[in-house]
Amino acid sequence: MTSTPLRKDAARNWDRIVAIARELVDEGTALQLNDVARRAGLGVGTVYRHFATPEALLETVAAPCLEGLAEHGRRALAEADPLRALEGFLSRVVEAQVTDAALAPVAAATVDTLPRTAELKRSLTTAGTELLDRAHAAAAIRPDLIAGDLVPLMCGIAHAVNLHGGDTASRLRTAHRYLTTFFEGARIPPGTTP
Repeated sequence: MTSTPLRKDAARNWDRIVAIARELVDEGTALQLNDVARRAGLGVGTVYRHFATPEALLETVAAPCLEGLAEHGRRALAEADPLRALEGFLSRVVEAQVTDAALAPVAAATVDTLPRTAELKRSLTTAGTELLDRAHAAAAIRPDLIAGDLVPLMCGIAHAVNLHGGDTASRLRTAHRYLTTFFEGARIPPGTTP
């Protein structure tokens, strides 16, 4: 993706490429730039001019979801109740993983192609860590739950939900049931000492 404004035809092509990629990801089809070009009715060179690799295209497809999660993290950090803020943020992360097929592979990637992806992922990690620290400081969450546990636990819940299957509404209900179980085990009951 280029940072300079695109000509109208180039902008239309970019939008078309991203829309086709979104469809493929939602279908569970691996992104291949030649396939995207064929399906979009564009030349392969046009697709490669916009996206040098399938990873760059996948990260672009996932960007709106990552941006929404980063914004939610910023709002959660402003919330007064540390436990509610943490639980709300983690719930939103799992919901996003269950509803956006582009998110899990981008979140799991150890190397990011686009600088914006790396920036958004750092923002999410920072928000999760700060929210957990606030919950620890309020003695609201188990002290042995560490920031490094959050990503594997939320990914594990999302993976289990997706294995369970069903339509989106069914998967979201399952996700909330699993999250409730997780949160009940992670909370420190009021009036008890950790």
